[in-house]
Order: sequence, then structure tokens, then C-alpha cells
Amino acid sequence: MSESADQARTRRRWITLAELVAVSGVIIAALTFWMNWSDHRASERDRAVTEEKTRAAEARFALRAELASDGDEVRLSDPRHELLDTSVIFPAALKLTARTPATARIERDWFADAVLKATDGGADEREGRLPVLVTASYRVGEATRTGRAIVDLVWRTHGRMIGGRTLTIEAARVRETGGSAARIDALWAAELKRQSERA
Repeated sequence: MSESADQARTRRRWITLAELVAVSGVIIAALTFWMNWSDHRASERDRAVTEEKTRAAEARFALRAELASDGDEVRLSDPRHELLDTSVIFPAALKLTARTPATARIERDWFADAVLKATDGGADEREGRLPVLVTASYRVGEATRTGRAIVDLVWRTHGRMIGGRTLTIEAARVRETGGSAARIDALWAAELKRQSERA
């Protein structure tokens, strides 16, 4: 009698252990499923963030300026986009009209006389920076966007035996993205102050 009671107790113990193993298996399977689902969701989120960053980078305005035509002009470009329309604004103190060239460029003749006049007096041999505001439209997919940047035109003046001074463009650098007419006016005022201190 006691033997059969012991066998029944042993059987119940084994059944309880089997149930415990089964429940543990279900819990492990549920945890594995949840971790896989969580990893998949995190991967999707990371992929979406990466794609958004890529789209933002492709849309960003990245103006470049380089000398051309033996230093008589500066060519403007964006390595990611074709520039559609471009306008160039000079500091108001120079009293120059804005230019909207058919090709993205800045010509020396547009500003040379005005800079020479503004820096008249003092040494013939000088160098400085002329800030200009460049606004350009470009296409990203089907949308047209507009970007702005301030370009520093590095100039140098030279004395001549006859006819006063002449001006050459030595370099062109994108100073900052964005910008405004007020910003280039302030930069030019600071440049003129620097020039007067050196005169």
C-alpha cells in the first residue's frame, strides 16, 4: 500500500517537473519572439533615421567657389545639384546693383572699380576680402529649393605707372552658409576699418 502511494507521489513529482519544463519552454519561446520583434523594430527605426539623414544630406545646399578665366571670374557650383538661377548681392556701401547671371559666376569687372574707389588713399599694394551674398535655386527630385551662402572674394590691388591701380581676384572661399544683406554689410564695414588701419 505504501509502495503504491510512493509510486503515485513520484509520478506526481515527475508530472510537476514536466509541467515546469514545458512552462519554461513557453516562456523562453515568448522571450525569444519578443527579442526578435524588438530587434527588428529597432533595425527599422535605425534604417528610417539613416534614410532621413541621407535625404537631408542630398537636399543640403553646398556652394563651391573657384577661380576661372585667369582670375577674371569666380565660378559657382554645387557638387550635388545643378544651379538653376543665381543672384549675387554686394555690400550696399559699394552702390552696386545685384547681378543675376545666366551661368553661376562672379566677374571681376562687376566690382573692381567700386572696391578700388572704396580703398583709395594709402598704399597701392593691398589685399582684402569682399563678402558677397549668393542666392541660388536648385532642384531636389521634383522640388525646387533655394540656398544662400556668403562668399569671400580675396582681392589684391597693384599700382600702375599710368592709370592708377588695378585689382585682381586672388582666391574665392565660401565663408558661411545662409547669410543676409545686413551680414555682408557688417563684414564689409569691418574690412574697410581694417583697411583704414593699415593705410
